[in-house]
Amino acid sequence: MEILRFLRLPDLVKGIISGLLSLILLFVPNSTYTSVEETSEYMLKGDSTFSDTAGEGWTVGFASSVLTPEDITSDTYYIAGYNTNNPALSVLDDMHAKAVYLDDNTGRGGVIVCAIDCVGMSRKDINDIRKIVINSSKIPGIKSINICSTHSHSAVDTQGLWGKNFFSDGKNAEFMESLKSKTAEAIIAAYENRKDGKLYFGTAEDEGLLIDTRNPVDYDSTLTRLRFEPADGSDDTYIVNFACHAECLGARTTVVSADFPAYMEKEIVEQTGGANVVFINGAIGGLVTCEKLDDVLRNFELGLEYVKEFGEDVGELVMSVADETELLPLVNIKTEAVEVKCDNIALLLVRILGVLNNDISKNENGDISIISEVSYMELGDKQIGIFMIPGELSPELESGNFLTADTAANGTEADYKPLAEMSECKHQFVIGLCNDEIGYIIPENDFYLHEWLPYFNTTVDAAGRNHYEETNSTGPETAGTLLEAMDKLIASVK
Repeated sequence: MEILRFLRLPDLVKGIISGLLSLILLFVPNSTYTSVEETSEYMLKGDSTFSDTAGEGWTVGFASSVLTPEDITSDTYYIAGYNTNNPALSVLDDMHAKAVYLDDNTGRGGVIVCAIDCVGMSRKDINDIRKIVINSSKIPGIKSINICSTHSHSAVDTQGLWGKNFFSDGKNAEFMESLKSKTAEAIIAAYENRKDGKLYFGTAEDEGLLIDTRNPVDYDSTLTRLRFEPADGSDDTYIVNFACHAECLGARTTVVSADFPAYMEKEIVEQTGGANVVFINGAIGGLVTCEKLDDVLRNFELGLEYVKEFGEDVGELVMSVADETELLPLVNIKTEAVEVKCDNIALLLVRILGVLNNDISKNENGDISIISEVSYMELGDKQIGIFMIPGELSPELESGNFLTADTAANGTEADYKPLAEMSECKHQFVIGLCNDEIGYIIPENDFYLHEWLPYFNTTVDAAGRNHYEETNSTGPETAGTLLEAMDKLIASVK
């Protein structure tokens, strides 16, 4: 975020501005705020309890919609992910919405998992898409609709933060309405395209593709592949989970692109002769990214080459999966809304200005929260556990490999039950930026802010480590709130 660094004002003036901005929040009309109940009408909660009785077989459908606006060169569309006032000049490859319908034929309803090639989507926009789908009545018995973002840093702005300047909305209203309707169309078409068949999963280990730029160096190096094989012999569908920032084109990109997932897909299609491919990102907070990011960050021409190279490498990793396990036809899922306290004055300011559109609530103590949600899904009989997280999760919150008091910025231990200890499944992974994007989710013991200008300026700790991610986070309590909500959700279905 670092909003005030763009203003080039003296630090004392910035401090005064920061204090005044805090006062502004006291005069925000109550009509700005809403409640969990009001925002959850179209949030399907899924299964109240999880079943261990498998169905007769898998039924799966796939569909895709192109989202790239046709007038990309004649109208103004801002590229999201790095810099404000960066209009798109051309298209390298298309943005898509890709949807998969999953049904275990137990009679308990189907599940949608949909990925959008964009930097992130608010839960409010996700609910708009859900509303279109549900009101269409074209998917009978649907029990859960989950929409995640691939986190491409070269896609059209879908959050608003990358407009002409920090206080102007970077979203194009017509584009957002088109994106919602086309995504809903893809979801409905996935149901209509459903076929019977078998579902398999397998894994492969990354060797040198990823880096973690923030301590602890701890990221999920396992690529997970779900492969649906239709009984009629038609094209397989691949769902790929891999934790990596989609930013191979670097910070000076001027082209619209889905980034490396587009070239991952191309490699898989070439090797399979026409498979359907969906990319879903993982726990990328911290920050987990492509190995050569420093080389391409300010070199757009090199990025044009690297995005294809990296995507092909990931595609080859997908195709290297050798040992597959067949999944029993059983899908369990549950979703719960959660209020995440937001201490980030910068985020609240741009929300009040109408740049962001996340739903917010306010309690009797005056605390402002973003209304979000968490989901947990199991495939097979305790074969795969999937944590659906509304932001960019620091990987140690999944693994439990936290910084110790001696190495953490605040000199304290992390007091959390990590995701890995919540699930009894043999294999598990995170879907990040799922059903919302609330920014970086950071352990509280290493959540370190600028002393007198928090959230507006980055700072360094006693060890000289930069704490940029905090400026794009809702606050130090976020990690604990989400982990507690997930643990409670999982316990409720056992």
